[in-house]
Amino acid sequence: MRLEGKTALVTGAAGGIGRGIARRFAAEGAKVGILDLRAEACQLVVEEIAAAGGQALALAADIREPAAVAAAHETLRAAFGPITVLVNNAAVMPTGALHETSIADFDRVVAVNLRGTYLVSRALIPGMLAAGGGSIIHLASVTGLTGLPGIAAYSMTKGALIALARAMSTDYAAQGIRTNSVSPGTIDSPMLHDFLAAQSDPAALRQDFDAMHPLGRVGRIDEVANVCLFLASDEASFVTGSNYEVDGGYSSRGEQPQD
Repeated sequence: MRLEGKTALVTGAAGGIGRGIARRFAAEGAKVGILDLRAEACQLVVEEIAAAGGQALALAADIREPAAVAAAHETLRAAFGPITVLVNNAAVMPTGALHETSIADFDRVVAVNLRGTYLVSRALIPGMLAAGGGSIIHLASVTGLTGLPGIAAYSMTKGALIALARAMSTDYAAQGIRTNSVSPGTIDSPMLHDFLAAQSDPAALRQDFDAMHPLGRVGRIDEVANVCLFLASDEASFVTGSNYEVDGGYSSRGEQPQD
């Protein structure tokens, strides 16, 4: 097993890509903290992992709040030992061009996508330093590289996460902590479903999303989880400061669907 003996924390793990990453990590031997706002949904993921023979712990917490993050970290550490793998996946995606984005939505996307990543990373890094190393993975997006109509604030935060991974890699590489980012293209996930539901012609836009990827389809959650597994494992021992585009060639092609 590629993560045998490791303890991992995955934020936003009660559903979607986070759930897929958590399940994959557990299948590869990691003990996994399932952190999300939704307590019941966290517990369901824990039960799924346990049914498959893995170990996981539900951690209902708001990553915007330092005290909640600290409590979740301590609960996981006490249960499973030092946490040496972190996936900062939790995110929200308000829609709209910049002038259509409310101040409340702007503040929320910054608070979850950036402040949350900062707070969770800040809480776990001292333990990784004490353990002699670790792997931190920020879930970014190709929208942070190429842009996509109608999600300006979200794209801003995803570009920031790519830059943050590079900056953190220079701060912590000598202490054995590797920091990378993963930038999915369009993934068949609840976030995509919610975005499409807010558009005027969801079915047509979904076809456009498939067509804009050179591979001819949107991605699957397990395809993102596979890359995160590599980065979390010792197989990526010489990989830090990198951004992995899991996008079916979208960022190379650069075309965008229009609603």
